[in-house]
Amino acid sequence: MSRPQPIPGQEGPSGASRAGVPAARSGASSARLPALLAALCERLPEDRRVALERVLEAATGPDDARVSRFAAGESAAGLARQLTDIIHAWRTEAPALTGAGLALALATARSLPRPKPTQVVVSGPLGASVPARLTSGVAMEVIRSATTSLLIASFAAHGARDVVREIGQAVDRGVHVDLLLEESTQAAAAFAALPRGVRIWHRVGAVGVLHAKLIAADRHTALLGSANLTDRALSDNIELGVVLRDPQLVKGLVDHFHWLLTPEHNIMRQV
Repeated sequence: MSRPQPIPGQEGPSGASRAGVPAARSGASSARLPALLAALCERLPEDRRVALERVLEAATGPDDARVSRFAAGESAAGLARQLTDIIHAWRTEAPALTGAGLALALATARSLPRPKPTQVVVSGPLGASVPARLTSGVAMEVIRSATTSLLIASFAAHGARDVVREIGQAVDRGVHVDLLLEESTQAAAAFAALPRGVRIWHRVGAVGVLHAKLIAADRHTALLGSANLTDRALSDNIELGVVLRDPQLVKGLVDHFHWLLTPEHNIMRQV
């Protein structure tokens, strides 16, 4: 039986599967680059993804200095390591792939609908290889993502001026803000500069305290963990949390706190 002939223009002497696009190398490692790109899309904020795509579009290959400079300049914990792993996989698995081709692959991965994973968030020391994000930056990002409502709970609050400023900007764009704060720590004083209309709540009675730490944007994203809204907790203390982006889970959290705020339950009072 004769061997099928390749379709003209789709395979040449270089072994490319399509014109100008190198064939994937055989073996288990051939799937590593797509997986790394998908993980990067989950991690990078939109503006940084777009910036990376622009760098890649101009790059001639994995050894282009512009790509390594971009990777070295990323300060978010573990991100430079992720980008270095992508460059290494690009060099070993698809060295003939142009930067424009990799940028197209990244843009395609970015555009595809995908489940929103839970992300680990930490404060304090962090190893370069740990895929986690810092509490201070994530708190700002979650607040910034709110379009209709913000529900924030904290046992203590002190300083955190960037967070307070971000909450004020949310109020300016019409977001309804509820702050649930522990009265015994005088946490409300940290938010004295916020515009009128922000609702501050304290717990009723002397049994137990409000010890929850939560930032929920609308009903789509929530940051919860051990960190209070203090400068040390957001940056220096060893703290741990997670970001939830599953609307069903976030809705349950928000509904619980709205139930606590319902006047007839006499659990929280507006200050």
